[in-house]
Amino acid sequence: MTTTAKFDPWSAAFVAHPYDVYAELREHAPVTYHEPTNQWLVSRHEDVSALLRDRRLGRTYTHRFSHQEFGRPEPDPAHEPFHTLNDHGLLDLEAPDHTRIRRLVSKAFTPRMVEGLRPTVQRLAGELVDGLLAAGGGDLIAAVAEPLPVAVIAEMLGVPEGDRHLLRPWSADITGMFELNPSEEVARRAVTASTEFSDYLRALIRERRANPGEDLISALIQAQEGSDALSEQEMVSTCVLLLNAGHEATVNTTGNGWWALFRNPGELARLRGDVDGLLPTAVEELMRWDTPLQMFERWVLEDIEVRGVTVPRGAEIALLFGSANRDPERFADPDRLDLGRTDNPHITFGAGIHFCLGAPLARLELTESFGALLRRAPGLRLVREPEWNPGYVIRGLKELLVEV
Repeated sequence: MTTTAKFDPWSAAFVAHPYDVYAELREHAPVTYHEPTNQWLVSRHEDVSALLRDRRLGRTYTHRFSHQEFGRPEPDPAHEPFHTLNDHGLLDLEAPDHTRIRRLVSKAFTPRMVEGLRPTVQRLAGELVDGLLAAGGGDLIAAVAEPLPVAVIAEMLGVPEGDRHLLRPWSADITGMFELNPSEEVARRAVTASTEFSDYLRALIRERRANPGEDLISALIQAQEGSDALSEQEMVSTCVLLLNAGHEATVNTTGNGWWALFRNPGELARLRGDVDGLLPTAVEELMRWDTPLQMFERWVLEDIEVRGVTVPRGAEIALLFGSANRDPERFADPDRLDLGRTDNPHITFGAGIHFCLGAPLARLELTESFGALLRRAPGLRLVREPEWNPGYVIRGLKELLVEV
């Protein structure tokens, strides 16, 4: 079997452990076409990092070409609610729209706002961990990892407590479309969730226009430069992106991270012995070692050459974050989990103009979540080996059963 053939994102065995295949790709085929996904796989850190910043690539191509000009089919009209929502979000925009919207969103989503959430995040993390302790254990993902970022985003947006149970299912259904070749059933659920979530946020925006508060939606309404302000659709898409990107990444980093710690008991003991000193570098290392976003896709807007390989306009490049984060040319002993690693330029948050806007919030949530569990549940232990969800692009565990 060729190295490229071993790259099988629909295989449970590959999803559970893609790193040996990544190592082969980096050594033998660092830039290679993969026919089953119709993508060019790029696996080395240097190349992935450079291409994230390369303006000859884009998250979209519609700012320069029609679908016909780019050789791509027209989107299915039945999927329009999903595409309208997704196409107005920062993650899938390019300049000049991306520049304008990110500048306006940054006026509302400030470092000061994020830091102001710290007491709330600490309180929520502590309450969730106390609940896990009171139950004697359970599913760490369902009990702590999932509720925390949803509650934080809900607090930020000003979503009433009685409505917060709606957010996680909407997020899960929408992000199903980011996997490779999603089925029609996945698309149908994503369209339904896109419609329902958008309608909900439009009502919330109308209410905040009439009665502004201290929440992010009120700040987005007020964000303005001269006569330029965010449209209602841009606000809706921004709020959904904050939930989807922030929530999915934080949940899976927490689950993957604890599974990594349980598999590396020496490092877990080291962290338990110096929580305050090691936690900042530990969070970064856990994001590097088993990143929740394994692949980030970009369209080739004009012919490019990568390591002597010509990739034509119209192609899709798959930047393999999970591989780049284990590249021995950039990381010393990359397959070893080292919670004290300081030279750690992982690309889990991306790079370039699409560097994750929510990175400070994700770091805050992860630090407080891991800190609360390490301090309040020092005897936390694994009940049984977990199974992985089938998704590859956004990669995480089904559950992580623990006892205290």
